Amino acid sequence: MSAGSARTGALTHRDADWSGLRVLVAGLGVSGFAAADALLERGAQVVVVDAAEPAEGSAMSERARILDILGAALRYGEDAVAALPAEPLDLVVTSPGWRPDQPLLAAAAAAGVPVWGEVELAWRMRPLEGAAPWLTVTGTNGKTTTVQLLTAMLRAAGLRACSAGNVGTPILEAVMDPQPFDVIAVELSSFQLHWSHSIAPRASVCLNVAPDHVDWHGSLEEYARAKGRVYENTEVACVYNVQDERTRRLVEEADVQDGCRAVGFTLGTPGLSEVGLVDDVLADRAFVPERRTSAAELGTLDDLRADPDAPPPAPHLVANALAAAALARAHGVPPAAVRQGMRDFVPEPHRIADLGTVRGVRWVDDSKATNPHAAQASLAAFEHVVWVAGGLLKGADVDELVAGAAHRLRGVVLIGRDRSAISEALARHAPDVPVVDVARTDTGAMDAVVSHALDLAREGDVVLLAPAAASMDMFANYGARGDAFSAAVRRLTGQG
Repeated sequence: MSAGSARTGALTHRDADWSGLRVLVAGLGVSGFAAADALLERGAQVVVVDAAEPAEGSAMSERARILDILGAALRYGEDAVAALPAEPLDLVVTSPGWRPDQPLLAAAAAAGVPVWGEVELAWRMRPLEGAAPWLTVTGTNGKTTTVQLLTAMLRAAGLRACSAGNVGTPILEAVMDPQPFDVIAVELSSFQLHWSHSIAPRASVCLNVAPDHVDWHGSLEEYARAKGRVYENTEVACVYNVQDERTRRLVEEADVQDGCRAVGFTLGTPGLSEVGLVDDVLADRAFVPERRTSAAELGTLDDLRADPDAPPPAPHLVANALAAAALARAHGVPPAAVRQGMRDFVPEPHRIADLGTVRGVRWVDDSKATNPHAAQASLAAFEHVVWVAGGLLKGADVDELVAGAAHRLRGVVLIGRDRSAISEALARHAPDVPVVDVARTDTGAMDAVVSHALDLAREGDVVLLAPAAASMDMFANYGARGDAFSAAVRRLTGQG
């Protein structure tokens, strides 16, 4: 064991002896700042490195100014992140986006210096007594929606709860809040899980696993293994997706605490130790005393509709609600609070956002569908679709997506840099579906997209923006892409 490992092994709570700990914080983003701030407060010696020097007046420069006042050493430039510094280190805390093969992190691993992510640090910064339990959520798609549904259910039960981690409040801020939370719903990316080692959640879920971030992890197997870490050390329930066999295997492979149960969620009728659907009722056969012979009603599909005139909730929203309900029930939330949480839930923008009906056609913004797996779930929610797709595929294969959706497609409007890959898949699997290729990348491109989509649609159809690709070839982010689509739809009615 290295000296760093010996020292850090004792750091299991915020009141341990952190003084004099020699720490390098990699990255001066929001999570890096929170990590450095918390460490400095406990008397650690902190060096912060970043490849980019902060621009004058930027948020990054303000963070740097504060850390400088608190006593951190700040180093910038490619040399600062290319290797370990000359002085000895006990610990490296990395921002989640840094890959394991990044030279500084690789050098730390080779030298036996422990590397933690900010989530691992947050876990070890919890108080020794009375720490809020964590309910952890990961998956390729649906994490944010599930965490926010879960938080609504917890609050409906009268608990002081928040969404944290990869969404909402930075996890270190939640842990260090002067007014402690009763429970924290934690969204975890595969990056964050890769750098986490000792988290022991009350309950956990991996919603699904599909190819994503393979360039970061090196292979689909390593990506899935990182996702599977969400289940390690779970106390009460490991929740898995009955429709995704890989998630069940990840539970089976996890090292959990004695008495922890495997609980499935399914869009079908729930079996023993599952939550699922009976007609339009969300039913619990996992957390009721007589689960062999009875179930508890947790709500209905109507509880997931903010507007009673809105269409039925998409299947993947129902699946997310079931997963959230399983986590809430594992924490002891009563059925009535689960139902109220679903009623209180307000979806984030650009996630199956109904833009209304214009000229007899329904318009839906699911710009958040940034990979084929998410787009597949989105397309499955509708019978007849004019699909708006394209962007940066990042090497993802779209053949399975296109083949599975072909019977739903009224037409397709393609945008973005990698639209030819989708066009070729359509030629193979849906040769009779009309396709319009929009080569424009200027600010008026979405007006052309919407105009072509309207020409392809029939009354009663859905025009669905579910790009299956990232947005940065044309837009700042998926939100900007969705906003452009929504604005173009409004202009159809003369409201834009």
